[in-house]
Amino acid sequence: MTLREKQSIFANLVGELIFEAQRRGYEITFGEAYRSKEESERLAKLGLGIKNSLHRDRLAIDINLFKDGKFLDKTDDHRELGMWWEDQSFAGIKCRWGGYFGDGNHYSIEHEGRK
Repeated sequence: MTLREKQSIFANLVGELIFEAQRRGYEITFGEAYRSKEESERLAKLGLGIKNSLHRDRLAIDINLFKDGKFLDKTDDHRELGMWWEDQSFAGIKCRWGGYFGDGNHYSIEHEGRK
């Protein structure tokens, strides 16, 4: 499967994630959806990301989650959606939630061994 094909699948899955969040009573805003090579390298030097981030490949998004107008900033606040996201995996597509590595608002598709 090509990178472009994965990007298209990811975009569609993010749309479904938004609808699922709304269905469960959450509001969302977008955090980081794309990260340049330079920004990836800068954040990696600060220990705040990896140099070869999936955000660079447009296969990851950070989502800001709200409930009743309150910003939910803890990893555990995303657990319900994170579990739902991972359940969307299918043949050739592995949906990954960042809660397992301390980045609860991170949703991605695995690519070339990266989460």
